[in-house]
Amino acid sequence: MKRQIDIMLGNNEVPLGELRYDWQGRRESAAFIYTPEWLSNNKRFAIDPALPLVSGFQFHARHSGNGTIFHGAIADTEPDGWGRRVILRDHAKQREVARLDNRSVNSSFLGELDFLLAVDDESRIGALRFRDENGQFQGAFNVEGRRTPPLIELKQLLGASQAVEMSRETARDLAYLRGRATSLGGLRPKCSLRDNDGQLAIGKFPSVNDQRAVTKGEVLALKLAGQAGINTATARVVMSEDLPVALIRRFDRLNDGSRIPYISAATLLGIERDDPVEHAYTDIVDAIRIFGHDAQRDIEELYRRIAFSIMINNVDDHLNNHGFLHVGFGQWRLAPAFDINPFPDRAPELKTWISHDTGPEASLDALRSISPYFRIKQNLSNIIIGEVAAAVMGWKETGNLIGMSRVELDAFTDAFHENKKLKKEQ
Repeated sequence: MKRQIDIMLGNNEVPLGELRYDWQGRRESAAFIYTPEWLSNNKRFAIDPALPLVSGFQFHARHSGNGTIFHGAIADTEPDGWGRRVILRDHAKQREVARLDNRSVNSSFLGELDFLLAVDDESRIGALRFRDENGQFQGAFNVEGRRTPPLIELKQLLGASQAVEMSRETARDLAYLRGRATSLGGLRPKCSLRDNDGQLAIGKFPSVNDQRAVTKGEVLALKLAGQAGINTATARVVMSEDLPVALIRRFDRLNDGSRIPYISAATLLGIERDDPVEHAYTDIVDAIRIFGHDAQRDIEELYRRIAFSIMINNVDDHLNNHGFLHVGFGQWRLAPAFDINPFPDRAPELKTWISHDTGPEASLDALRSISPYFRIKQNLSNIIIGEVAAAVMGWKETGNLIGMSRVELDAFTDAFHENKKLKKEQ
């Protein structure tokens, strides 16, 4: 199979490049080329540090079976683990229906391009858009013929996600969910939707396997992060009957719906999805100094975020849970913090190390030791850590404000170990 997909930028559909895809036997490959129009555009920029502004095809080979065949900026728009699960279930369901109707299907397998194009155009993270050979933007429609479902349909969306988790989904359930889980997540159930004011958001649903109020815990973390002076995605708890959904507003869209280019920290650093090498926040600092719009400001913000993660035991801080938004002419700024969660049942070890010298240790002492690399003097370090601690110490009060019960709060107590230690020191 050979495909040629046009890549457009933003709502104005600016011709940016072309994606060539080739699937022969078990081998898939992809190549990208910028359009002459983009290379001559006075607002041009490299969508990925690994894709310089040059003419001709640029290739990206899959590094392993778990890697991607696409360059990072393109791979960042692929569906997350939950999205892939829904897409696979939907494909299986369509094959089953075709078999019962004695109809043939094109393929028993889905290639990497199938997953990439299965993401709905309205839901896709960032500003890249993919148009097929027929000039159609890739998208999905739900059972009512609309794309992104409104908040009023939350009950149906939640029911559909539970059906998928329990392997009881119907074609109608999959029609609600397919293509609408963005890359901003993981394996947990979620779906893009429109908030009451029409703005794009992500609904993160409780799992049928949850042993604590995970969705409320995420909103709690984002609220506390905001109080700690961190730029965060706007979040609130929305109840669907007696089940709490975390509603996270999309930060890659302006109020008028305009799309903002987005890349993950992994893409900014040129790191493959399956790279076995451990990486550190000091690596991100280096990249910010090269590509950052306001480098020192973002570096100090990053330092604040590390302190916060340590104090709430947010240990799922891998490089795809940090992102950057394009400011202009190849300069990037830290995207609002997202996907922050307290983990009371995990060891205090960060996925992204503070530095290569400190290793995975999640402690404020380790953070303080690396302050000079961030060009943060001791006085400023103490101020940042103190402001974060002051916010986090009120975690139960903030939890009460978002509707968490004492039992729900108690389940998160062990996540705040470093903050309790700091309180004793003071």
